[in-house]
Amino acid sequence: MTQKIEGHHENVTLKLFVDSATRVARAGGALYNVPSQQDKIVVVTGANSGTGRETTRRLAGAGAHVIMAVRSQEKGDAAREEILAQQPDARLEVHLLDLADLSSVKSFAETLANEKRPLHLLVNNAGVMAPPKRFETVDGFELQFGTNFLGPFALTLRLLPLLLATDGSRVTTMSSTVAAMGRIRFNDPQRRRHYSPYPAYAQSKLADLLFAQELASIANRRNWDLISNAAHPGFTRTNLISAGASLGRDRPRRQWTSEAKFLPSQGVEQGSEPLLYAAASPEAVSGVYYGPSRYFGLVGPTTIARVPRSARKPHLGERLWKLAEQLTDVELPDAT
Repeated sequence: MTQKIEGHHENVTLKLFVDSATRVARAGGALYNVPSQQDKIVVVTGANSGTGRETTRRLAGAGAHVIMAVRSQEKGDAAREEILAQQPDARLEVHLLDLADLSSVKSFAETLANEKRPLHLLVNNAGVMAPPKRFETVDGFELQFGTNFLGPFALTLRLLPLLLATDGSRVTTMSSTVAAMGRIRFNDPQRRRHYSPYPAYAQSKLADLLFAQELASIANRRNWDLISNAAHPGFTRTNLISAGASLGRDRPRRQWTSEAKFLPSQGVEQGSEPLLYAAASPEAVSGVYYGPSRYFGLVGPTTIARVPRSARKPHLGERLWKLAEQLTDVELPDAT
């Protein structure tokens, strides 16, 4: 699996369950061993909890210098101290970034650009899931579409000059299995006429997958030394569901995942592995989607995930890209 796949990978037929020759992460229950990331500079969004925190911990453990991009300084500092207690040699720094505010995205990117350091990897991990009522970002976007897709889109494009100036750079974007149920409402992407929590979430996660694929296609056409791929965590037990469901409520809502015992689920250590493989493995392929291999992608060792039919429509990624440029007022830098 070291070959480069030309163009959109949705034209490649993939089995839902691949055989042992194409299994890409681990066997026998051992944790995926992240290859050396020595001296690489990495940005991980949403780095203070869940898959973002675990990804930060293990990339730092492999030698990376991780910039923890978080909304809360207090939570970011606490996560940093927790990781340092386990890994005293970890190189971590906390930067504020609110993906629901395009001015914050711009400020974060400008700070990194002014520091003139290389950037080897951007992990677009942060997100919000299924708030019970419709909220808007600072810029007037539906909260999930803005935070999960438009913010990471603008961030990636603003950081592209740093990424392209660094040999062998990579952008890895977190999607979700619910992307398969998503539809991009181009006539109402902000869900102003009708808002429903999970369809809006599915739209944002489908948009993330389409974005990763389209960036891979652009990089291929322009002959950039850049990998763009995507991953999903399957059914991983984090606070994402309960946090989103509690938005706008007086008290936190019980996390229903603890009661869904009929569904196989996994802890964050295993659930982070598709993202870690896509972000760090020398064998990860541009344009490819990674996820768990068992029980219809809910749990298990990392494998190539089936791209849902909703993400295989011709020119859909290009159309979404143009919409995102218009909404964010951010375009590919002239130098690229």
